[in-house]
Amino acid sequence: MRVAVRLPTHLHQYSGGLADVQVDCAAPATLGDVLAALDARWPGVRHRVIDEQDGIRRHIRIFVGNAAVPGIAAPVRDGDEVMIVAALSGG
Repeated sequence: MRVAVRLPTHLHQYSGGLADVQVDCAAPATLGDVLAALDARWPGVRHRVIDEQDGIRRHIRIFVGNAAVPGIAAPVRDGDEVMIVAALSGG
């Protein structure tokens, strides 16, 4: 199955400057599978999105379609779009 992923600007350095990418996963798949496929192709992406306890980092929100997902166990279907959104912070 193929999933489209939209990456936030701070991850473009890992994807060769690409904002929109596609990954292939075996079905059925979860968000964790999609992130693993992303990291296999562009190492470092998963670590910037997921913490050491497999939780979504506090400054990150991930949407599958139009719904925000709570964790990497969220199901992802063929043709879904995953959007990774990063909060801006600083002073």
